[in-house]
Parts: sequence; structure tokens; C-alpha cells
Amino acid sequence: MHREHTWALLLAAGDGTRLRALTTTPFGTAIPKQFCSLHGGPSLLHEALCRARPLTSNLRICAVIAEQHRRWWEPQLWSLSAGNKIVQPKNCGTANGILLPLLHILERDPLARIVLMPTDHHVSEETVLARSMRQGIEQLPWRSDEVVLVGFEPDDADPQLGYIVPGATDRGLDLHTIERFVEKPSAAEAGELIACGALWNAFIVMATAQAILELFRRRIPEVVETMHAAIQSDVRSAGRERALISLYDRLPVIDFSRDIAQGQERFLRVLPVARCGWSDLGTPERVAHALRRTPLRRGDGGWRAGDECLNLEAQQQHLQGSRKRGCEATG
Repeated sequence: MHREHTWALLLAAGDGTRLRALTTTPFGTAIPKQFCSLHGGPSLLHEALCRARPLTSNLRICAVIAEQHRRWWEPQLWSLSAGNKIVQPKNCGTANGILLPLLHILERDPLARIVLMPTDHHVSEETVLARSMRQGIEQLPWRSDEVVLVGFEPDDADPQLGYIVPGATDRGLDLHTIERFVEKPSAAEAGELIACGALWNAFIVMATAQAILELFRRRIPEVVETMHAAIQSDVRSAGRERALISLYDRLPVIDFSRDIAQGQERFLRVLPVARCGWSDLGTPERVAHALRRTPLRRGDGGWRAGDECLNLEAQQQHLQGSRKRGCEATG
């Protein structure tokens, strides 16, 4: 595998509002799910770090994080250098959350090949996903203008997820062209999509940094230029980030899937991945499903016993208990 220019970019700036019923502490503090643990022990963010390490050197693992989440990410990202922790002044959508670290990485390595990975997901069988990601990365040197998305074989017809409808196999390889995206279909439509071979869109992306940048330039060239100028201005001012903070005050919220990827299918490919217990943990129901099929794991490779995270399993049990007591009280 071509490790020298491979970078893992962990997307850890989301607010996790859909799961707030589970991620709110008894004191009323809402903790973004990437900083929580499924069973107790290592956080989902730590699981993502472990997922990235077989792909590249720790020197080329970056995380994009939000300033307002500092109290959670600072102790959990101690193993990354300061330059690899890219802080957004605030959340302005997934597209801006990718573009900012992308520009930083390109400044350091114009030949960079990037694996974008969300940090709020859980995978039961990590070896299945790791094997597929390595296969995808190995193909990138011959696909300098294409962006590869990971698509998981669905476990069920979940209407809360996004789907990728694959087209023909591409040049006889495991990759497929993409016919279209379908975001959160009805349950009936999701079943029909699966019957036609549709895959869950996991938002894991592999491509050269330049290929990803071109997707942005074709859709939002003015944002690309203004963000690049803001980064350069802050570098000249000894990294005080005044220009970037000012820019984020007026940036529109831009979604990568909806506003950047859709409509550019001809530049995209999908890599199908067999079922491996993947979940985005996007709803309490999906958390419960993941808990039922996932054994308790204690992480290593940087996890420290003193690092305590909100336990989603315990939160789920508490929520179910509260609902049961409520039903008994009104019954």
C-alpha cells in the first residue's frame, strides 16, 4: 500500500443532535456522540483513531474538531500533534468541515491521498472494513480525478440512512459507477432500493486531495478561494486565526453529500463493502441494534483507563427504565 502520501482525516466536529436524547447527561449537558462510548471504555473517536492507524503513520492522521467541543476532544486527542488538530471556529456543515482540513493538508503535501472517516460510527468487524479501505487506497494512484465512496451492504431497510445506487463495474475492478443518491427514503422505498443492489452511504471517502478539491471548486469556487486566503492570512499573522474566525461568521452552511457530491456522480465511484456490523448510531433505535450485536470491547493503542466517556449503553438502559416507569405511572 502507498503509505507515504496517505492521510487519514477524522471528521469529529459534528454536534450529534439526532442522538441528543441519549447523549445528554443527568446535569443537562449534551455531549456529541463521537466523544461517547458504546459500552463504556474507549470512545467512538478513539475507535476511529484505531481504524486509521493501520492505513498510515500517526504523523499523517488529522482530526477536524470544533472549538466549542474543546473540553471533550482535548484529552482524547492527546496522541496527535498540535498541527494535526484542525479547529473550526464553529460548525458550518460537513462541506466546510472537510474543506478546511483539506486545504491544510494540501499545504503540507500536494500529493496527498486522503481517507475521510467520520468518528461517530461503530463497526463490529473492523477487519472487513480495513481490508476494503486498503484495497481502495491502493487504487488511488491510478484514479487521480475520481473520488471513491464506501458503500455498505445493508442489514435492513432503514429509512433514516442515505443510499447509493451503484451502476456498472468500473474497468473490471471492484469499484462501481454511481447512478444516484437517495437520502432517507421511506421504508418501502428503502426495501426496493436494496432489492436493486443499493448500498448504505457511510460517508467514508477515499481520493487524492486534488480530486476532492476539484469537487469543491466546481460547486463553491468562491468559498474555496476565500477559505484559502483566510488560512494564508492567519499563517502570516503567526496563527492567530482572526481571518478564519471572521470568515466563519459569514460562511453559509454547506452539506457535502447534498451540495457537493450530488450532481457530480460522473467523478465518483463506490466501493461495496460486505456486512460488517456498521452503524452510524444516528438514533436510539440504531444504538440499541448495535448493542445487541456487538460484544463488549476494551480498546488499546492509546486508550487510558482514566479517560471516562459517557456510556451509551447505560444511557439507553436509563432511558428505557424512565419510559417504563412513566408508563406504569399513567397505566
